[in-house]
Amino acid sequence: MIETSFGDYSYAADNVSIIYSNVGKFCSIASHVRINPGNHPIDRVTQHHMTYRRAQYGFAESDQQAFFDWRRAHSCQIGHDVWIGHAATIMPGISIGTGAVVGAGAIVTKNVAPYQIVVGVPARPLRMRFPPQITERLLAIAWWDWDRATLAARFEDLNNLPLFLEKYDFGS
Repeated sequence: MIETSFGDYSYAADNVSIIYSNVGKFCSIASHVRINPGNHPIDRVTQHHMTYRRAQYGFAESDQQAFFDWRRAHSCQIGHDVWIGHAATIMPGISIGTGAVVGAGAIVTKNVAPYQIVVGVPARPLRMRFPPQITERLLAIAWWDWDRATLAARFEDLNNLPLFLEKYDFGS
């Protein structure tokens, strides 16, 4: 994971590549997922690594910093409690909202809203996990920011959406 932050309780299964990204808390990332895969400069005579990984190939003392600065500027943002399915690819600069689901094998080229399910190549919205009013309530509760003691005390309630909203949506 090159220049990537990874939130508490999040995990990535086997053979995952995450570069220049911020991954929220409680994310589930299946095997063979790529988040912010490498790009090659297609506007040059050659697309080969040697044009920006110059030191590695002995063409300069250092690599071309501008290329890597561009990659950093196009980081991916993955919200909290996101599930990314097997072999999905999240392209550079994409944001995946909290609670979203990315289907197996999807190639995400556009931002994904909170609690939205996307599938396919290129990924397209399939449906929302919940109606808008429930999504808003869950985002307001922000259970992913609870400390460990609070999470443990309220753990069983995570399995019952109506009860959970009734008990912890203090804004309604």
